[in-house]
Amino acid sequence: MIRALYTAASGMAAQQANIDTVAHNLANVNTTGFKKGRIEFADLVYQQVRAAGSPTSASTEAPTGTEMGLGARTVTTARDFSSGNLRSTSNPLDLALQGRGFFQVSLPDGGIGYSRAGAFHLSSDGSLVTGDGFKLEPAITIPANATSISISASGVVSVSVSGQSAPQQVGTIEIASFQNPAGLTAQGGNIFVVSTASGEPVTGAPGTDGMGTLAQGFLEESNVSVVEEMVNMILGQRAYEANSKVIKAADEMLQQVNAMGR
Repeated sequence: MIRALYTAASGMAAQQANIDTVAHNLANVNTTGFKKGRIEFADLVYQQVRAAGSPTSASTEAPTGTEMGLGARTVTTARDFSSGNLRSTSNPLDLALQGRGFFQVSLPDGGIGYSRAGAFHLSSDGSLVTGDGFKLEPAITIPANATSISISASGVVSVSVSGQSAPQQVGTIEIASFQNPAGLTAQGGNIFVVSTASGEPVTGAPGTDGMGTLAQGFLEESNVSVVEEMVNMILGQRAYEANSKVIKAADEMLQQVNAMGR
């Protein structure tokens, strides 16, 4: 009965982490380029009461063992990097990645961050920056006298300038891909950074080496499904409730034992 108390408590803690993840997903249902996460669970160590194959007599052995499980734990938050739907914005600085890859941005500490959010803006010096002011890497600068901006599917950035008949190329956007994108470390602000699990980035032009292509005037929406998350929330809530009832049942059993000694 004491074992049941701790086992059920571990289940409640695991389901609390599950609900926390669902809440985070739902909170970011409208966050550009957001990738949903899910909790993965594992059972805890087992107490071996009788091992499988142990002798039951001089000539027989137990075909199965007797094991008492001690609950559950959270193993990891797996991130789903499947593509979200594309939403048209008609803003020439909005870019969506169709397929594998990440935009690269310069972080304040000098490092490189990686993001699927392509809502870019112009800084005071004409550089393409994120909403937090992080510059796109490699840097792209738009001339002050540019009348229009064109970004091809392969990342070539061209501008039309007053007095010139032909468009002027001002740079090429490079994107990065990873062997294990799920191993990237989330920093918040739609930014991921490299970890030992993700591997080092492989950079290149969009559309090369299996990398995704760019769509100008579009943004990638969050890949969170509200219906799916609501179902997950109900399942997590019911599992949490069931574990709490186990604790209540174990407590009542202990009360019965205590009452026997009076």
